[in-house]
Order: sequence, then structure tokens, then C-alpha cells
Amino acid sequence: MSAAVYETLPARVVFGAGSVARLAEETNHVGLRRILVLSTPTQHDLARRATAILGDRAVGVYERARMHVPLATVIDAVEVAAELGADGCVAAGGGSTIGLAKALSLRAGLPYVALPTTYAGSEMTPVWGITEDSRKRTGRDRSVLPRAVIYDPELTATVPAAVAATSGLNAIAHAVEALYAPDSSPPVAAMAERGIRDLAEALPVLRTGASDGAARATALEGAWLCGACLGATTMGLHHKLCHVLGGMLDLPHAETHAVMLPHVAAFNLPAAPHAAAAVARALDAPVAVAALHKLVTELGAPTSLAELGVSRAQLRAIAEETLTAPYANPRPADLRDLTDLLEAAWSGTPA
Repeated sequence: MSAAVYETLPARVVFGAGSVARLAEETNHVGLRRILVLSTPTQHDLARRATAILGDRAVGVYERARMHVPLATVIDAVEVAAELGADGCVAAGGGSTIGLAKALSLRAGLPYVALPTTYAGSEMTPVWGITEDSRKRTGRDRSVLPRAVIYDPELTATVPAAVAATSGLNAIAHAVEALYAPDSSPPVAAMAERGIRDLAEALPVLRTGASDGAARATALEGAWLCGACLGATTMGLHHKLCHVLGGMLDLPHAETHAVMLPHVAAFNLPAAPHAAAAVARALDAPVAVAALHKLVTELGAPTSLAELGVSRAQLRAIAEETLTAPYANPRPADLRDLTDLLEAAWSGTPA
């Protein structure tokens, strides 16, 4: 084994069907007494269910979490939490809700317990993002990690097949980047390969709309592993591009990751043969990039930026913004490289 450094992040994970019933126990374990439940409007039922489980400890529900975590939403949620005297939160939902919980941890010092309902794996990372003036700022801070994560496959039973697919592809992107990150390590590589394999096995089953508890559990395991990989490594070109696209154009987060995944892999993996081999093994395919493109297509996810409403005229500005801040990447990219990559992603040309 070559030289490597691996530092584990603090994490308490409760996994299993029906484990949402332990929500009150878990919030008590981490010392929360006055809890604000966070969700999006579409997760109203889950927010109310969490409130019922928490009983008198729930002081309110904030159902205005939004994609890309707009600063105005963060400020509003901080004010609501202060008015209610909340000492912590429960994040009930997907990446938008967990992103808001991270922002409240960062700006107001409010700890939280996560109840993930999608497969993106954000709850396992110390990465936060807040959008202001069409620019998404991101950072890493251990204070934004949840005090506990409750993975209950039953909570994902009503997730639309399209959301399951794109959120899972988002998680796979975490793992692919972790494989070629400058601070990757053997434990990260092992988790990444297993996480990709789990999701590639489960997502096609869930795409059919089948009520398959085993597949949902496998997908959550994959999301957990892929998120943990991102949490332990440095983000590269894929995440940089997705953050710029999301911040500038307010594109749907998971769908953007799905579109960009095979194209950034096509650019980076030739410069990272060990990562390419690991992805190929995980997908049981001879060529990693082709297998990623095939998976995205078979899952019915968007395959072009044009499908997401991006105009060709916007691509150069996206490339220029991407170059304004340095990022770790196995292969350097200049303006021409990024423009060509974005052109391919815009048209959906197979990588």
C-alpha cells in the first residue's frame, strides 16, 4: 500500500426498517430538548410524523427548505428557530432539507438529527453550501455534520422513481470523485467501490417502481458509503461545475449531477487509471465511462444540460466562473477544456 492518510469523521448511524420510531430516543441521546423540524413543502407528511414522534420536544415545523439553500431562507429559518427557542433540529427529507440544517448548524450553532429520504448521501459530509446573488458558496466544517443519522428504508418507499435515480447518481458522483481525489486512501477506495456497486444494483430495481424493501435498503447503504467518501476527501471538477451550474442557473441539483457525471468522468478518468479500474469493477463493465453513461440512460435520468433548460450561450460564462477558484483535480483544465466538456454535456453527446 502506498502512503496515505485517512481521518474518520464522527458519525452515529441508526439503520433499519422502522428505525424512524427511534427519533425521540436519538434526539434525547444527543441532548436536544426543543426541536424545530425542517422539511420542504412536499415532505409535509413526514414532518408531521416526526413531530408526532417527538411529542412535546417539537416546538415547531419549518417547511420552507429550498434547493441550493438560498441565504434568504437560511436567515428566515434562523429567525424562526430563535423565536421558538429551539436548541436543535430534525432534518426530515432530502438534500435541500439537510442542506438547510447544515446552514443552521453553521450560522446559529444548532445541532441536528437527519432523517434522509433520498440517496444523495449529503448527510454524511461536512460540506455546506449557501446560495446568494446567483453564486453558491461552499465550504467544509465538521460543525455541520449531524449528531445522528437515521436511515429507514421505509421512509424512501414513496420517493418517486425519478428522484431515486437522480439522487443515487449524485451519490455515485461523490464516490467517483473520491477515487481520484488527492487525499483518497485505501479505506475510501473500498467504500467508494462498494457504494457505487450497491447503487448500480439497486437503482434499476427502484426505477421500475417496484416496492422492494431490499433494494431500498441497498440503495441507502450505497448512499451512506458514497457520502462518507465525499466527507473524507477533497471535491474536484465534477462538484465545482455542478455548484456553479446550480448557483448561477438554479438548476435541479441531482439532475445536474446525473448529466455531468459521465462527461467529467470522461475528462478525468484517463488521468486516474486506478479510479477508472475501480469504477469499471463496481459497474461490472470493461470501460468505466461507457458504463456510467449507460447507467444514466437506463435509469431515465436527464442526459443533457439542454434538457435542464441551459442555453448554449451560457456555457462560456459557466466555464469562466468555474475557473475563478482553484480546485483539486487529477487533470488540469483550461477555458477551452471546460467549454468543450460543457458543450458535450449540453448536447448530451455520449462521453
